Amino acid sequence: MEKIKPIASTTAALKEWAVVCKALEEGRQVILLRKGGIMEYRKGFEVLHSDFFLYPTFEHQSKESLQPDYVDNLDIVLQNAPVNNRNRITSCASVVQVKGITDKSVLARLEKYHVWNDRYINARMSYNPKRPMNVLLLRVYKMNKPLQFDIKPALLGCKSWIPIQLLLSDTSAQGGEEPQQQYKNRLVSNIDMVKDDCQPVFSDTEFTEIVAELQEVLNR
Repeated sequence: MEKIKPIASTTAALKEWAVVCKALEEGRQVILLRKGGIMEYRKGFEVLHSDFFLYPTFEHQSKESLQPDYVDNLDIVLQNAPVNNRNRITSCASVVQVKGITDKSVLARLEKYHVWNDRYINARMSYNPKRPMNVLLLRVYKMNKPLQFDIKPALLGCKSWIPIQLLLSDTSAQGGEEPQQQYKNRLVSNIDMVKDDCQPVFSDTEFTEIVAELQEVLNR
């Protein structure tokens, strides 16, 4: 399988529970199941980017929503929750496959590929029932140099996608005090610092096997 460096073309970050980001980075999880948040109710979740950073969120997480083998990891995640209004991104991903499902029976076959429990997944499936559940198979990369950023009001709310400019900009840039070209150069520089310094969670051989296995599950 051809190696991919998604950060080179990344322009956005996808919000996801911090405990799920941890599971993705550890290889315990390889898919995301998305219906869309409150702000996306009308259209449902849309895969607007094929490459993106994984933005860890700390709201709405609960042990009652996790599979038993992964429950204790939430405590670990919460111990590393943002302090001083600063968050950090430690991984990025490429979308390998997207499939919309409307049949709840498929959910049981996906259990080994994520850390949510049946109760939570079925509740999500029932939300906005006219829209399918999107199954995203991801190739995840762990970043050796995390991106750190201030948690600004523009990053908050029930929305899935965050433009990268909002993560890397600072108050002076947003206020127009920094010349536009200088700001763009600094933005590109920040991305270049990390794009060549990330490692895939799975080897090419391992991931090829996962893709084949999951495709068989989804197409059954």
